[in-house]
Amino acid sequence: MAERNGRIKSVIGKDIAEIVMKEIKNPHIGMVSINEVVVNSDYSEARVYVTFFGEGGEKTKLKELKKSEGFVRSRLASKVDLYKAPKVTFILDETFKKAAS
Repeated sequence: MAERNGRIKSVIGKDIAEIVMKEIKNPHIGMVSINEVVVNSDYSEARVYVTFFGEGGEKTKLKELKKSEGFVRSRLASKVDLYKAPKVTFILDETFKKAAS
C-alpha cells in the first residue's frame, strides 16, 4: 500500500509542476521553480513549495500564483484518476534564503 501512495504522490507532484510551468499564462508570475509537493494521506490537499526567479517581489508573484490555485486544481482533476482532486495551496519556499544566511 505504501508503494501505491508514493506513486500517487509522485504523479500529483509531476502533474502540478507541468500545469504550472506550461499552462499558466500569467506574465506577472515569471519563472517558477517547484521545489516540493507534499500531499496528505487522503490526497485531499497538496502543498506546493515554490521559488521564483528574476526581478520583482516574491510576495507579489506568489499572490499572482495563488490566484490560479483553482485552475490548477481543475486541470489536475482532468489528469489524475482520483475520487476527488486535491486542494492546491502554493507556499513560498524560503529554504535557500535560510541556508544563505
